[in-house]
Amino acid sequence: MAKSNIEAEIGPMRFRTAKERWAYLNKYKALYFISIPGILYFLLFKYVPLFGSVMAFQDYNIFKGYLGSPWVGLEHFQKMFQYTDFLRILKNTLLLAFYSLAISFPVPIILALLLNEIRKVFFKRVLQTVFYMPHFLSWVVIGGIAIEILSPRSGIVNNIITSMGFEPIYFMGEESYIRTILVSSGVWKDAGWGTIIYLAALTSINPELYEASEIDGAGRWKQTLSITLPALMPTITILFLLQIGHFMDFGFERVSIFLNTLNSGKGEILDTYIYTVGLLDRQYSYTTAIGLFKSVVGLVLIMTGNTLSKKMTGEGLY
Repeated sequence: MAKSNIEAEIGPMRFRTAKERWAYLNKYKALYFISIPGILYFLLFKYVPLFGSVMAFQDYNIFKGYLGSPWVGLEHFQKMFQYTDFLRILKNTLLLAFYSLAISFPVPIILALLLNEIRKVFFKRVLQTVFYMPHFLSWVVIGGIAIEILSPRSGIVNNIITSMGFEPIYFMGEESYIRTILVSSGVWKDAGWGTIIYLAALTSINPELYEASEIDGAGRWKQTLSITLPALMPTITILFLLQIGHFMDFGFERVSIFLNTLNSGKGEILDTYIYTVGLLDRQYSYTTAIGLFKSVVGLVLIMTGNTLSKKMTGEGLY
């Protein structure tokens, strides 16, 4: 066995002396220096803000700070679940997250499989660019395009509806359409970008497997079911678990551009509610409790999903 393989298996924790450990660290010092910006990012923007969660158990006052603000225990959590509007907003968040997961997650997989079947490289690259481009547009631009397309006066959708003899529909002014608009706009924006990882995973599949299946008489559909999808399953599992962890984070900027008083009944989510109550009404402790609740739900979901995934497929995040 090569020396590098031995070092990889033994690891620095099994070195017998400090001199050997420092020699190992010095050998790979470039890698450790490269990792410093990433470590600092997580420390400053992920771990340090966790201390702010103490606000959820206080009647926080910005002038008194953490040490001077009085403790109220679980009062904000009780208020959260007793408030009628919160339960409605929680329902909206869960439904939108479920619809997005059920519809948005399979689309990049299907799109990657279709792009992988294109044999003309130039045509394939053009399509990839077309599908990727919406990802680089801000939600303000995406929202403006969607609102213009759905406009009751000049929108192309209503032009088609009126040309068929029907009355124009004010899509942005009716609650029944807002969830469809939010989910479909997200699919259009991110579906192409999500195919990148799947296309990269497809390149790692051994071509000899397809050649052997052709000899056995398998067609493209049979090859997809028997070779391609099983090979993609580890990647699909990991990405699915990561998305489950953000189940409650539908996105403030994604919803706020479409939200108005006419459709907020089914369109308002926890992120927009936190913005309204926390920043505009300055109820910092209450909205911190809501954010902590979201984080706990995400943690429970990802741990449950990871456990089930390891039992069913043998793949997991940890």
